[in-house]
Amino acid sequence: MSLRPSILDPLFAPVSTLTGVGPKVVALLDRLLAEPNRPARVLDLLFHLPHAGISRALKGSIAEAPPGEAVTLRVRVVHHQPAPFDRPKAPYRVLVEDDTGDVSLVFFKMPRARIQQLLPVGTTRFISGKLEQWDGRRQMVHPDRILDEAAFAALPTVEAVYGQTEGLTSRLIAKFVGTALGTLPAMPEWQDAAWLAKNNLPPFADALRAVHQASDAPPEESDKNPARRRLAYDELLASQLALAMVRNRMRRLPGRTNAGDGHLVDALINGLPYSLTGAQARALAEIRGDLMADKRMLRLLQGDVGAGKTVVGLLAMASAVEAGRQAAMMAPTEILARQHYERIGPMARAVGLEVALLTGRDRAAERRATLAGLESGAIHIVVGTHALFQEGIGFKDLGIAVVDEQHRFGVHQRLALGAKGESVDILVMTATPIPRTLALTYFGDMDVSVLDEKPAGRKPITTRLVSNDRLDEVVAAIGRAIQAGQLVYWVCPLIAESEVVDLAAAEDRFEDLKQYFGEEVGLIHGKMPGREKDLAMERFTSAQTKILVSTTVIEVGVDVPAATVMVIEHAERFGLAQLHQLRGRIGRGAASSTCLLLYKGPLGQVSRARLETMRETEDGFRIAEEDLKLRGEGEILGTRQSGLPGFRLARLDIDGDLLAAARDDARLVMERDDRLVSERGRALRVLLYMFERDAAVKLLQAG
Repeated sequence: MSLRPSILDPLFAPVSTLTGVGPKVVALLDRLLAEPNRPARVLDLLFHLPHAGISRALKGSIAEAPPGEAVTLRVRVVHHQPAPFDRPKAPYRVLVEDDTGDVSLVFFKMPRARIQQLLPVGTTRFISGKLEQWDGRRQMVHPDRILDEAAFAALPTVEAVYGQTEGLTSRLIAKFVGTALGTLPAMPEWQDAAWLAKNNLPPFADALRAVHQASDAPPEESDKNPARRRLAYDELLASQLALAMVRNRMRRLPGRTNAGDGHLVDALINGLPYSLTGAQARALAEIRGDLMADKRMLRLLQGDVGAGKTVVGLLAMASAVEAGRQAAMMAPTEILARQHYERIGPMARAVGLEVALLTGRDRAAERRATLAGLESGAIHIVVGTHALFQEGIGFKDLGIAVVDEQHRFGVHQRLALGAKGESVDILVMTATPIPRTLALTYFGDMDVSVLDEKPAGRKPITTRLVSNDRLDEVVAAIGRAIQAGQLVYWVCPLIAESEVVDLAAAEDRFEDLKQYFGEEVGLIHGKMPGREKDLAMERFTSAQTKILVSTTVIEVGVDVPAATVMVIEHAERFGLAQLHQLRGRIGRGAASSTCLLLYKGPLGQVSRARLETMRETEDGFRIAEEDLKLRGEGEILGTRQSGLPGFRLARLDIDGDLLAAARDDARLVMERDDRLVSERGRALRVLLYMFERDAAVKLLQAG
């Protein structure tokens, strides 16, 4: 049963409950706003904010109107010119004029009767749309608006522009948003009155109405609009409060000492072929400090690509085994789980630790043996995918869970991990360098350790931008590289050729390169069965194949030290963080490495900035900050795909100051009213439910 306050019922009702929204429109709104297993709701419509405003104010005369821009003009209808009978696909034209000149209105496939009804000859009309020059004459193709005097008087001077879907115009969306705003209940005020006054922020309902009355102000003014800032702060506070509640709960749960005398950790360090970096030693000290305390550990270990997280994760797990407990390491894909297992297994076994692998593809007998070993305690460390935390998998005494690439998992899974044992400590690892604002946003319930040094001996990677026109030169250079004993990754953005987008597909590129290099070319992509993927990786790792054509399935964690060349095709289509992750697959051995970013010109401003940043720096933290400026938070952490709650109203690239304030406010609330029972506390519960951070509220019920 939902514990959501009943005041929110109108907002969580399906859009079909709105007046005038019939089954056809419901289907279109679902396509635009629904999520898997959840139809579009009134709330989704209200949070679908306009992304621009078009001025519908009169722009003077026809002669003064600037071509290439949206204009609104007062005109007289002079003449109709239907398509000739022998050319039915030709457009229908209507000539309109004022005292300074004329414009041809152009219509394709629009019923003749409809055009004649809208534009009777001799009448005055107000037309709005993009003015163009064609064949030396002014024209407007399919005007956005054709209005008489009365309708024009009722038109807002600035019209909101919404993200659309086929069959659902921005104007229709605006109409339904207006209806939805009429259902908005009177909300309790969850914000601190002094904070609202100091920052001149309106009440929630007023702010929501204001942002739907679009402005044609430049973006820098719109970004600072008090109504938009109010809504952004509401969403950020909901997020920070939820994280503070999770942290509060974890801190209240009893902990156990999860580190022994250090003999296993020392033995592992002594067995390494290199010394720990200063950053690794510092992170290990912070983690062991947490493990020795009687409070639960909830720590994020974030390192740049190749900074040596896995070794720190292994040392953390060995600490728990010293204390007589078990450890688990969870990875987001089977390839990564298998690779972690292969890397840490020999090191762990060398000091007497029993390590097992558990994935969804294990044979029944193997699986039974692994489960029995976990329950008896014979297995000290288990590596696997999220299958590790399904029902039916039990541990004798799980002490620590290490989660790799945690941004693929949400807060719910974080809590589920801790439920697999008594007082389980949690270490989360990511090789995606996260800007400070994002770390606060998604991991605000955690302590953070940063690995900002690369192991000694790593050579810098040379990164070059190469136009697609020079593909032949790239293929020739690759031929020279493999003759010299080097291995090459060739990354493509799509699996199979799409008619819609002109992208090089992995399968087609694989066939092309085979014509040059024969059996030395391998292929791997996400749609292949797991065993085929493993085989493709094994053949590449053992240099049976010299070139691995791949989609971004190799983005995270794949470690082949002999690979020294990376070709990324259509690099302009990738985000910065993803390019950095892909480039991080090379430069892992002692040899010099080269990354070629193939692009199709001409490049847009954002694409060029992205690729130039890649050429200038290998610093993942700097790259992450640039990526946040260029793309926004949801894309960087992959939250669009992962089910993590991305932001709908807040923008971290411009609302960073609000995030810090929201974090402080959330901590203060937890200190004063951690059960949310005061008047403001009860209002904050409404806020948490409205922004769907209710997992946190459930913690209150759970004690």
